[in-house]
Amino acid sequence: MWARETDRARRPRGELRLTLMLWLSLLATLPPLLRVIDKGSWIPGGAVLSALILAAAFGLRRRGLPAIGVTAAELALWVLAVTGAFFSDAALWGFIPTGEVVTQASAAIRAASDEIAVGFAPIAATPAMSFVLVAALGLLTVGLDHVVMTARMPLLAAIALVIVWLIPSIVVPAPVDVGAFIVLAIAILALIRAENRTREAPVMAARSSGVAAVATVIGAVAIVGALVIAPALPAPTVGGVGAGVSARIDPSLDLGADLRQPGDTPVLTMRSDAAQLPNLRVTTLSIFDGAVWMPDRTRSVSLADAPLEPVVVSDGVALTESRTHVDVTQLSSAYLPIPYPAVGIEGLEGSWRSVPYSRTILSPQISAQGQSYDVVSNAPQPTLEQIRASAARVTEDQVDVYSLPADTPAIIGSTAREVTAGAATDYDRLEALQSWFRGPDFTYSLTAPVDDGFDDTGVAAVASFLEKKEGYCIHYAGSFALMARSLGMPSRIVVGFLPGAYTGDTVDGQRVAQVTTGQLHAWPEVYFEGIGWVPFEPTKSLGTATRFVSDASPSGGAGAEETAPAPTPTSTASAGARPDELRDEATGATAGGSDSAPDLRPALTILLIALAIGAAPALTGAARRGILRRRGTIGAAWALVQESAIDLGLAVPGAQSPRAFGARLVSAGAPQEDVAALVRAIERASYAPAGADPGGGDRPRAASASPHIAHADAARAGLLASHSSFERLRANLLPRSLVIRPGSAFADRDALA
Repeated sequence: MWARETDRARRPRGELRLTLMLWLSLLATLPPLLRVIDKGSWIPGGAVLSALILAAAFGLRRRGLPAIGVTAAELALWVLAVTGAFFSDAALWGFIPTGEVVTQASAAIRAASDEIAVGFAPIAATPAMSFVLVAALGLLTVGLDHVVMTARMPLLAAIALVIVWLIPSIVVPAPVDVGAFIVLAIAILALIRAENRTREAPVMAARSSGVAAVATVIGAVAIVGALVIAPALPAPTVGGVGAGVSARIDPSLDLGADLRQPGDTPVLTMRSDAAQLPNLRVTTLSIFDGAVWMPDRTRSVSLADAPLEPVVVSDGVALTESRTHVDVTQLSSAYLPIPYPAVGIEGLEGSWRSVPYSRTILSPQISAQGQSYDVVSNAPQPTLEQIRASAARVTEDQVDVYSLPADTPAIIGSTAREVTAGAATDYDRLEALQSWFRGPDFTYSLTAPVDDGFDDTGVAAVASFLEKKEGYCIHYAGSFALMARSLGMPSRIVVGFLPGAYTGDTVDGQRVAQVTTGQLHAWPEVYFEGIGWVPFEPTKSLGTATRFVSDASPSGGAGAEETAPAPTPTSTASAGARPDELRDEATGATAGGSDSAPDLRPALTILLIALAIGAAPALTGAARRGILRRRGTIGAAWALVQESAIDLGLAVPGAQSPRAFGARLVSAGAPQEDVAALVRAIERASYAPAGADPGGGDRPRAASASPHIAHADAARAGLLASHSSFERLRANLLPRSLVIRPGSAFADRDALA
């Protein structure tokens, strides 16, 4: 009984509060994940698993189990809980893992990886995805419990929590959720404060507010990084400042920031035996919820096992076969840029899959970077009479391509009916819409939507665009698609690239064109019975309008004057350029000028951010010492000496008496008189009777008037002088005391021992 009471007395107070704060901090990292993963059972599942692990660890510590035993028990509980929740059918007694459980878990991890690699935010919360999220949160709980409860390093845990919180913002660029970050910051500060209140020594309690101040500084730096530095970074979806830097494409309609990037990175070259170079599509977006267009979510099949199917059209509709060669030079994408409709592809390396519904090619394992391939496509070539006779209607129900949100503004439907009032057929109505958008009333502008507050793809933005008549490709494509649906026609949007500009080179008699990030584009398609998906080009000043020739025309026979929104042979406007910035096809340079110099601003921004991050530890350490000096108490002075010792790699064991630690400081080079004065003062502060005045050491005073701080500064100077210049530089630039606290498990031994 006496031993149990002794163990209880030795345990730090406030561990229950600390455990609760750790759990709340973990929950505070979950909201940003909703940008990436849909809501689902993984949210309560992860919260419950985290609570169970922390509760079990708390109970085991109260029973006196060693730290290694607590961690082992947590891992065992994690395995049993995850097995019972996700693989109970294959488990022994429903929760004990077997070989089959391991096999199913591996398959679930691969499936989740594939969903992440080729999916679009927010990714559906499938069982495989939920398993990975819940299991990952459980492992994070085990790790942070050890860092906070055993190693007593809450600042290190805080860094991990901030990183976890920021990852979704990096994966899916979006405005920073200030409210969610404030909640995280409050949770982390509460965690650090709770950990400091578990320290028993009076001196430790006296300096808890100082540690909280340091935590506040770190939190402020993190907030500045999230709110100020992160938005200043170049957009990660399309980037690159020169040769050797791969661009990336986010296959969605969030193209505004990408098109406004100052740089224009070459991403691929292409050549074709077609009459005109085709557009290269990345993916199709058919699902619209009123706010954003979302990619099709239909099945994919292995390209090696299931080749692309042939194009099926009505009798009499001609198919024109063409072969296009593509060399991807600087594009990191899970999706392959290809012409439509592709019926064959050769030369790909690695494992690739096709989506039969949209004829897109993707890979969950590898990137398009470095791929060189040939695509055979069979484009339907109906005559004007044939497409006029065809209805814009689709009977398949794989994806909803008809629906309009309930809150769709009336201007969309009324304008569509007004513009198409004189048209007799579905094609004529669409051609009238296309001509109206490309007419004199509209202006291509990348800035007007930002200035007027409708730079998005929702129904409200479309209504504003129809009123302002200024915007760029997403506004033209989105408006056209919704207006077509308001007329009862199936429509979708394609994201991809315009063909770019000719380089002047030829290969096998075919001219080579270079495609850059400036050709990133979006255009609408409408489905016609017996013909398939027909692209249109409503964007003012870009591509070429889609029009078909009559069977009775001088050219004769079936065919299309222009069957895809491709550039004319003489000039093409870049998707990222103003209408007056036309490129010369022979050189690819902007008309009237030479190639612009590489834009160095993104590189300079990254360099400045790297310098700021590198200087952060030194600045934070200096701020911490300044706070202690301003406090001027013996507790602050003693903390200053302890942290200086840790910065130089000296051990600061929690069980060592002030006198013994002082002797170690003297042997390490600190002045004996100053250390002796500090030891006497800290012993009076620690052991004086309650209510007694321990020599005035606890009354805050200015640093210049505090003898304790003067002694501490002298001791720190002596320690620094006794070490090499490299060790002094390291102590100032990378102070260990920011993450290794005096008395923690990691401070029990010399760093170089």
